[in-house]
Amino acid sequence: MTGLQDLPLRDELRGLTPYGAPQLDVAVRLNTNENSYPLPDEAVAEMEKALSAVLRDLNRYPDRDAVALRTDLAAYLRHGLTWRNVWAANGSNEIQQQLLQTFGGPGRTALGFTPSYSMHPLLAAGTGTAWIDGRRDADFTLTAEHAVAKVREHRPDVVILCSPNNPTGTALPLDVVRAVAGAADGMVIVDEAYAEFARPGTPFALSLIEQFPRLVVTRTMSKAFALAGGRVGYLAAGAAVVDAVQLVRLPYHLSALTQAAARAALAHTGALLSTVDAVKAQRDRIVETLRGWGLTVADSDANFVLFGAPRGDSKDVWQALLDRGVLIRDVGVPGWLRVTAGTPEETDAFLNALEELL
Repeated sequence: MTGLQDLPLRDELRGLTPYGAPQLDVAVRLNTNENSYPLPDEAVAEMEKALSAVLRDLNRYPDRDAVALRTDLAAYLRHGLTWRNVWAANGSNEIQQQLLQTFGGPGRTALGFTPSYSMHPLLAAGTGTAWIDGRRDADFTLTAEHAVAKVREHRPDVVILCSPNNPTGTALPLDVVRAVAGAADGMVIVDEAYAEFARPGTPFALSLIEQFPRLVVTRTMSKAFALAGGRVGYLAAGAAVVDAVQLVRLPYHLSALTQAAARAALAHTGALLSTVDAVKAQRDRIVETLRGWGLTVADSDANFVLFGAPRGDSKDVWQALLDRGVLIRDVGVPGWLRVTAGTPEETDAFLNALEELL
C-alpha cells in the first residue's frame, strides 16, 4: 500500500505535519484562542435574516470581489481606508497565503521571528517560499535593532511580524514596525489577529499604511468577533497591494453565505465586541493569579496567556490538566504552556486544576 513517503512530494514538504490543535471532547476547551462567549441573540437574528435573503440565489456565484463586505470592513477599521484598501478571504490564514503566493514563492524568502504563529513557516513552505528564522530574545521580546539587523542581513522578499504575538501575547512597539518597514526592500506583513484584545494605549500598524506602501496589516473576525466558524479574515494595505493579491485569489473564493453573515456581524459590532472586556478581565486575572503563585508569565495583549509550566514539565502538566477536564495548548516552546482566557467559569476550572498540581 502506498504511503506518504512513496508520493512525489516537494522536498520542502517532506517531514512536515499538518497544522492543528487537538479537538478533544472535554468540559473546558481553552487551547485554540476562540472567544468562549456565544454570539448575542440580536446579532444571531440579523445574521439569520441575512443568510435567508441569499439562500434562493445560491444558484448564482457570489460577488467575487466582495465589495460590500470590504466597504463595511474599511468603515470598521477607519484610518481613512476605503474598500480599495481592504481584501477579505477565508480567515487571515488564506490572506497570508495569498500574500506569499503573490510576493513570495520559489527563489524568494520570508523572514519571521519565532516563537511566533506556527502557521507562518508552514504557509511559506506551502508556497515554496524559503523560511528564515530571525528568532526573538529569550524573554520573547523583539527590538527594532535586532529586527532591522536581520532584515539587512537576509534581504528577505517578505517580513512577517506578529502583534500581539502568538503564542506569547506580547504586542510590538510601533517603532519596531516602523523601523522594519523602513529597512525592508520587500513586503512587510503585520499579523494583528488579536488586536481588539490589546491593553489601552497599544498602538497598531494601521496608522502606518499610508506612509509605507509595502506594509500590509492582516486581521480576522475569528477572535474578538467570535466568528471562528464563519472563516473571515482580511487585510488592509495600499490599493496597489490589494490589486496585486487579486492576481492569485481563487475565483468566487468567498461564498455568498460567508459575505452575508460577516456583513450582518459588522452591522452589530457593538454587540459582538461587548465580550472583549470580559475576556480581557479573565486574561488579567490569569496573569495576576499565576504570578502570585510564583510562576513566570509573559505579558499579554491577546485573549490568551503564556506561562512557564510548574517545574518546567510542560507535557506532564498539559496531560495532568487534561485528565482534570481542562484542555490547554502545548505550543512547542519547551517549558511553556498557553491557555485561552475564557468565561469566568472556565477560568475557575483552569485555575483550580492548576492549583491542585502546585
